[in-house]
Amino acid sequence: MPFRRIAWLIAALFCLHASASGKPTLADRLPRPLPALSVGYYEFPPYTYTAPDGTTRGSGAEIVRRILLKAGYRAEFRSLPSARLYLGLQDGSVQLWAGAPGKAELADSTLECERVLGHVDLNLYRLPSHPSPPLPQGLAGKRVILISGYSYWKPITDLLEDPQLKLEQHRTSTHVAALQMLERGRGDYLIDYQTPVEQARRELQMAPLAFDRLYSVPTKLIVSRRAPDAEALRAQLDHAYDELKAAGYEMELP
Repeated sequence: MPFRRIAWLIAALFCLHASASGKPTLADRLPRPLPALSVGYYEFPPYTYTAPDGTTRGSGAEIVRRILLKAGYRAEFRSLPSARLYLGLQDGSVQLWAGAPGKAELADSTLECERVLGHVDLNLYRLPSHPSPPLPQGLAGKRVILISGYSYWKPITDLLEDPQLKLEQHRTSTHVAALQMLERGRGDYLIDYQTPVEQARRELQMAPLAFDRLYSVPTKLIVSRRAPDAEALRAQLDHAYDELKAAGYEMELP
């Protein structure tokens, strides 16, 4: 009998004996992997985005990882458009999201953590040569550029869908493309979030844009009610946030 097979049999018999005698086996001594939570996100650089190598990166992703690790979990990130992300939170295939609270479509299917991770400004951008429009009447009949896959707070959604304004909506997949559309006159205004717009503008080496702030949107951890023991999970995440902040970690989005 080959030596390796004999060694394997001896090791197996040893483990069986240790198990039968109640003594810890080698497998018992190995560190067990942390339970995973499915964390949904949509592409929102530089806060949370998919890098070229397929990993999830950004300051927001790192804060989520840190909180989950402190709470005893590991993050399994999934990049999804907003509609699929919300559906995942509703059916439990997505257990956690770091996003805007107060979404009416998620009210019955999610629990919101108490701690605020930061605020993101939603702006109405225009070329510097264009005057600031009175809202909402100043948008009537105008061409508005939007980012595909993004959702907005209800007041903005209501404005976009107001039949009296007769807005002409143009959607594109990236912030860079949206700025290029605005610069080339393919839209009158752009509704977008400040931090990714600034990153895209620097990438394009584009001059600063004029804008009017529409909302400052808070970001919280939002738990699917279908996550195992969702109420306890929400409390764990808030407690982990508090412990990390007390330990001196930076816990707010820059």
